[in-house]
Amino acid sequence: MTSTDRVWLTPEAHQRLQAELASLLAPTVPGAPGDSPTNSGDSATNSAIDTTSTRITRVRKLQEILANAVVGQDPPNDGIAEPGMVLTIRYDDTADEETFLLGLRAAENPDIDGDRDELEVYSPASPLGMALTGARPGDQRSYQVPNGTTLHVTLLHAVPYGQHRDQRTSTTPGL
Repeated sequence: MTSTDRVWLTPEAHQRLQAELASLLAPTVPGAPGDSPTNSGDSATNSAIDTTSTRITRVRKLQEILANAVVGQDPPNDGIAEPGMVLTIRYDDTADEETFLLGLRAAENPDIDGDRDELEVYSPASPLGMALTGARPGDQRSYQVPNGTTLHVTLLHAVPYGQHRDQRTSTTPGL
């Protein structure tokens, strides 16, 4: 991701990433896992360095995501596939259908009750996400999976996440 790449996040995902960042930036307790390296032995020192390096990398990644976040703003309801849209596609070879959110996978979405949302998340940078971005309902696209197979899909629907969520909440008993 470059500094100009905007990342679409739900408000819940944004809050979760902010909390994770705050946790990673919180002062550590001396001697606790992730604390700075000590002279207690080569393997302990290497482990602490690895943990610190991983922590620094994650902090930088979270800071970049949050600095470029578009939070909860639904894209226009124009039916065009783009981040923040819930897409329903048909795999042309099997006629199977799938509905998923085109957004940042690392920021998965729990629903309003805190349970895992059943909605799968695909990154716009994934092969499927790249193939579908800009598609309109009825457009057929193809993409290659890692094993080299080419899959063909048709975009059936594209609605903003907020509208999808509102429809889901109004049609799901108990929500």
